[in-house]
Amino acid sequence: MNLYNLYGEKTKTMEQEINTNELGESIVKVLKGIYDPEIPVDIYELGLIYDVMVNTDYEVKILMTLTSPNCPVAESLPREVEEKVKTIEYIKDVDVEITFDPPWSKDLMSEEAKLELGML
Repeated sequence: MNLYNLYGEKTKTMEQEINTNELGESIVKVLKGIYDPEIPVDIYELGLIYDVMVNTDYEVKILMTLTSPNCPVAESLPREVEEKVKTIEYIKDVDVEITFDPPWSKDLMSEEAKLELGML
C-alpha cells in the first residue's frame, strides 16, 4: 500500500520508517536516562534490565530486576520505566515485569558502571 501526503508525494509507511531494532535502540537510550536513586548509575549500566522485547505491533515488554527484593523503589521504578518508554514515538504499550531470577549482583554491572563507582 502506498501512502501520499497532501502534495501527492509518496510517503513511507510506519513499517518502512522504523523497525523493531531501531525501537530497541531508542528504548535503551531512554533506559540509560533512568537512575537508581541510591546509586549514581543508570539502571541499564547497573544491570537491572535483563531483556527488552519489541513485537511487530510496537508493544514492548521489559524484564528487569531490582538490587534487592526490599528495594525502596520497588513500586516507583518500574512505573517510571513504563512511563518513560511509552513516550517513544510509535510505541503502543509497555509491560514491565520484575523478576529476581537470577538475583541481581554486582557481576551484572557494566564495566562503565563499575568504573563510575570506583570498583575497578
